[in-house]
Amino acid sequence: MRSLPAGQARFVMRARMRFQLAALATVPFIMVLGNSMLIPILPQIANQLNLGQAQVGLLITAFSLPAGLTMPWAGLLSDRVGRIRVIAPALVVFGVGGLAAGLATILAERPFPLMLGARVLQGVGAGGTYQLALALAGDIFQTSERSKVLGILESANGLGKVVSPLAGAAVALVFWSAPFFVYGGLAIPAAALVWLAVREPGRSGKVRPFREYARTLKRVSRRKALPLAACFLAGMVCLLLLFGMLANFSDVLAQQFGVAGFARGLIIAIPVFGLALTAFLSGTMLQRRGGGRARGAVLAGVAMATLGGVPLPWLGSVASWAASITLAGVGVGLALPALNTLVTSSVPYAGRGLLTALYGSMRFLGVAVGPPLFGMVEAWGALPVYLGGAAVGGVAFVVARGFLDQAKLLQE
Repeated sequence: MRSLPAGQARFVMRARMRFQLAALATVPFIMVLGNSMLIPILPQIANQLNLGQAQVGLLITAFSLPAGLTMPWAGLLSDRVGRIRVIAPALVVFGVGGLAAGLATILAERPFPLMLGARVLQGVGAGGTYQLALALAGDIFQTSERSKVLGILESANGLGKVVSPLAGAAVALVFWSAPFFVYGGLAIPAAALVWLAVREPGRSGKVRPFREYARTLKRVSRRKALPLAACFLAGMVCLLLLFGMLANFSDVLAQQFGVAGFARGLIIAIPVFGLALTAFLSGTMLQRRGGGRARGAVLAGVAMATLGGVPLPWLGSVASWAASITLAGVGVGLALPALNTLVTSSVPYAGRGLLTALYGSMRFLGVAVGPPLFGMVEAWGALPVYLGGAAVGGVAFVVARGFLDQAKLLQE
């Protein structure tokens, strides 16, 4: 078989890499639908099932907590048997869990407990998706390209956050539980695409010896434990604050401002659009500077995410609420690509899956805790909740400033 000319071969290789990146980008896009598509319709679900704000917020927690607990095990498995062998089945489980939650609303007399169980199953599937896609991107793309690629994946995640409130509100116009059925319709074809299109580098098909794997992780944890802990805390707090604010904003739009249906989804999409756009620009900037400003991006992002929530108890218009939460969204979009780069670049292939999964667990823990915590506005009042959130953000900022050593994280 005749080989291609060098220029043509490079073109084919670049096209193949872009196609693999596009296939990988479906993973964060779909995974983020798991929570973001439901946020604008939480008041509608609460009305249909006669639930309080804190109760309906459990639909977010029932998904996010199992996802966070599953991630380390999915990462461990992916380091030993390969990323794609975990990601593709996990997407199928994610889709089946969504379908089961939707069917519970149609077939069961008291659907809420069954919906929570289905959301747990869906969360277990989500635990083997996005963070492993980040790890796989770290495997496929070299350091010079990695920041930009991780920014693109975070942007796909952000784009999903933008689209999902609109999609959730629009699909719920058909019937209130219709969004649950969307999960299966998207996730199962995406699993097939990832399985068929993405080629994982550097694997012989053999399971990595556990002793070699443990040795790598021990070496990394001994040298980089504190900087990694600062990254994990920053990622968790950013998403705790943002998702807590968004869930509460959805309720405020419905109860205080009388905004319903698609209009509510459109307004909630504004802060997450800020996140998506900033994540893309931030990833591009980090790639041009070789990741050199990652620490500064994290500190600025955590500060903005914290400050965005401080004025909310005193604000009295939709525009001012949206602007303040958009500031937080921009901060989160600034911080996450930098955190992704620092975490995935801090460890070689042998431990990357587990480490990025542990980081993902902390992020999901933030998403799980945020909505029910901010839902306590009903019981405690807005001022203690939002000032408490600002205090948590302040702690994350101080820890990152003191312990996030970029040079140590990027050291081979």
